[in-house]
Amino acid sequence: MLHDGLLPGRQALLVRLNVAEGKRTELLDLLNTYVDRIDEEPGTEVFTVLTDPDAHDTVWLFEVFSNEEAEVEHRQTSGFAELMHGLQKVLEGAPGILRMNPLRMTIQEDMFTQDWSF
Repeated sequence: MLHDGLLPGRQALLVRLNVAEGKRTELLDLLNTYVDRIDEEPGTEVFTVLTDPDAHDTVWLFEVFSNEEAEVEHRQTSGFAELMHGLQKVLEGAPGILRMNPLRMTIQEDMFTQDWSF
């Protein structure tokens, strides 16, 4: 069964992080620590960390916020401030940010029944 819905009013970001040489593990640790606290941001509906199979030095983030205010609140949290401070030590250059307005999302029900534990 599919879960399918329209996403009116939501905001999304696709963020490209260029990792400094030898800092990939440190970056992933920073991101995992941040994601462990994402429940402090109720308006952050999706936060996905993706590695690039073709570029070991690139990590992507895909984020969806319930609305524009939630995106602003996301940037005002202490967890975000800590992440930004840590990123300065592990990135090569500034992040690339692509802002988007999501229109529709479809998710297979299997995604909700899988064991997500580590």
